[in-house]
Amino acid sequence: MFKRIIDFHLDKWKTDPFRKPLLLRGARQVGKTYAVRRLGKQFKYFVEVNFERLEGAASLFEKDLAPEKIVLSLSLLLKTPIVPGETLLFFDEVQESPRAILSLRYFYEEMQNLHVIAAGSLLEFAIEKVGVPVGRISMLYMYPLSFLEYLVATGHHLMAKEILKTQSSMQDVIHQKLLDLLGEYLSIGGMPEAVARWTQTQDPASALHVLQQIAATYRQDFEKYARKAQVKYLELLFRQIPHMAGREFSYREIHGEYRKRELAPALELLERANIVHMIRYASGQGIPIGAEVDFDIFKVIYLDVGLCQAILGSDISIWFLHPLDGFENRGEIAESFIGQELICYASPESKAEVYFWKRKEKNSTAEVDYIIQREEKILPIEVKSGHGSTLRSLHLFLESHLKSNTAIRFSSLNYSVTGKLDSRPLYAAASLAHSSQKEALESLVD
Repeated sequence: MFKRIIDFHLDKWKTDPFRKPLLLRGARQVGKTYAVRRLGKQFKYFVEVNFERLEGAASLFEKDLAPEKIVLSLSLLLKTPIVPGETLLFFDEVQESPRAILSLRYFYEEMQNLHVIAAGSLLEFAIEKVGVPVGRISMLYMYPLSFLEYLVATGHHLMAKEILKTQSSMQDVIHQKLLDLLGEYLSIGGMPEAVARWTQTQDPASALHVLQQIAATYRQDFEKYARKAQVKYLELLFRQIPHMAGREFSYREIHGEYRKRELAPALELLERANIVHMIRYASGQGIPIGAEVDFDIFKVIYLDVGLCQAILGSDISIWFLHPLDGFENRGEIAESFIGQELICYASPESKAEVYFWKRKEKNSTAEVDYIIQREEKILPIEVKSGHGSTLRSLHLFLESHLKSNTAIRFSSLNYSVTGKLDSRPLYAAASLAHSSQKEALESLVD
């Protein structure tokens, strides 16, 4: 389907002499299965075990987790050789067989030369039951298509390459074209099926229909991982969280007479299902940045801006017809987009963590949209949907955080640097990619 950032990391895992069995983690329908199947084409044999579809597969793991016995049984069942060094063995929808997750430990210890990957839409809930074989497996996290991946997928490979190459002002005509393409992305989002539908039809309504179907699938999953009494709270949060994008989350803003003790566990379930990301408060005064977090103060963003707007029922035509007006009038979507980008470009080997900052003094409204750690620096990030001339909160952060000497502003403006302010266009979030993603991004546009 599409060339993805994760392809680079999977290829690297394949050739690693110290390779361990791999858990590929991420929300439903972000492209995990397709990515593994693409890798499988590089092997002589590819064996896919889908625990939802293959009747009896889970029972093979109930009595004995010895890799040799499991491999023999699966080989006979699927009529395909499973040979170390020649076969990629893929456990899909592995949450249906938690013991298959436990078996990864023994594949590492007793059959290290066999390439084994496990993935699943609701993997986090199975892990909660059986744990993770610490030190015996590797993990990679996968997300919807980032904007750079979207550009490559929609035939704008050279535009993506230019974003990676350029750190100074773009030519006006290129800058405007990229803002137009970003408007497309903010409407379509990065869910692979929606992007595929858009590339095939160039019909926003058709892509929106796909997003609505994905949202319905997510809702259908609620009964798989929540208690019956919790489903109504999941439904409520699923519908209302998009209305709170861009501002601090408050349980009191949820419509109806509900209490935190009822809603908080449901919100945690949505996070574990990777449907939403929590942007928590951090003081930003020390490294690592996550050492000083207040878990009671947070924002929530959806995993995908297109999905968020589909749930909201937003009129997405503005992003196609007048994207600059969209940036100006829907700042919460632009802010969510940058959060989604920072997560996509974080290290794939651990769950991405992005934070925000606000001044806690009474009556203060100072707030910085995001703060991230890059090497030994903490970078404050402000997202200005329009031209963004007011940057009081950024300046206040720099004044009160002496270890931070640069602030980033993302807006519809071109590149510029003024004093401590590094201004970058909204489409250039990849410029803040984690160091572990640099080669992956370069391979994406090669």
